[in-house]
Amino acid sequence: MIAMRTMRTKLFVSLTLALALAGAVHAQPATQPPLPPKPAETPPAIPPFKPDFELPTPDGLRPATPAASTEGYVIGAQDNLSIIVSDEAELTGKYRVDSDGTISMPYLSRVPVAGLSLADAQTKIAALLRAGFIRNPQVRIEVDQFKARSVLVTGEVRTPGKVTLPGTTMSLLEALALAGSPTVNASNDVIVIHPPKPGEQAPEPITISRRDLELGKAGRDITLQDGDYINVPVAKRFYISGFVKNPGSYVLDSGTTVSQAIILAGGLTDRGTDRRIKVSRVVSGKTVEISVELDDKLLPNDEIKIRSRFF
Repeated sequence: MIAMRTMRTKLFVSLTLALALAGAVHAQPATQPPLPPKPAETPPAIPPFKPDFELPTPDGLRPATPAASTEGYVIGAQDNLSIIVSDEAELTGKYRVDSDGTISMPYLSRVPVAGLSLADAQTKIAALLRAGFIRNPQVRIEVDQFKARSVLVTGEVRTPGKVTLPGTTMSLLEALALAGSPTVNASNDVIVIHPPKPGEQAPEPITISRRDLELGKAGRDITLQDGDYINVPVAKRFYISGFVKNPGSYVLDSGTTVSQAIILAGGLTDRGTDRRIKVSRVVSGKTVEISVELDDKLLPNDEIKIRSRFF
């Protein structure tokens, strides 16, 4: 009897210990691998401060506006030049271009510079100094003050008269635009006459196609000079009659042929022919009728007569 109670007690104790151990195992949290550290967050970039006003320079003045480019500028009378010769204080200074196109420099006396670009004038003065005064002169020339320059635009433009050139350069197309652009009666040809340089003969007039200028063809535009004369003449005309779709008067461009004139007039009608074409032309004050070919060039006031073809 006593032995049975002892056995029951042992079983109870064993069961109690087993339950306690099981509870402890379940209560212990499962081991998990450590989480990787969070990457450090990059702070947002702060945009640079841009004030809505212009900051003054240390001396209290605003920065100077960059000067306009003088590339290609041609020196003229009454321009004021700033000439810098490195390490030569006696030669460095301000020089005014006299009416004869020259400046007066120490050692060199009178130096003609009008009509030269700034680069050419630098090369010329450096060569003169190298010829017997300075071994390796370094010369730089800038325009200190531009003379008021202008060109004269006349003829078939809406506002003929003087057009003021800026301190640097101006093209022919820009001058025509400032003169109000050509009128409907204007010729396609524009005539430019440069003023003669001191001691030289007047250059030949330059004829430029306005159509080439407007189409932006390379090399057709020119840089104007002070005192240039620009003329836009009245357009020369020719006339065409007979069996074309649009007979009448047309602007005559240089080199216009009979064939091109027929195209300008809309072409031949169903009854027209491009054979046996006659042109009425004034020769020595008299109107005569001559036979022409399709490739023949027209003259001002020619009248083309298109005949009917034979059926």
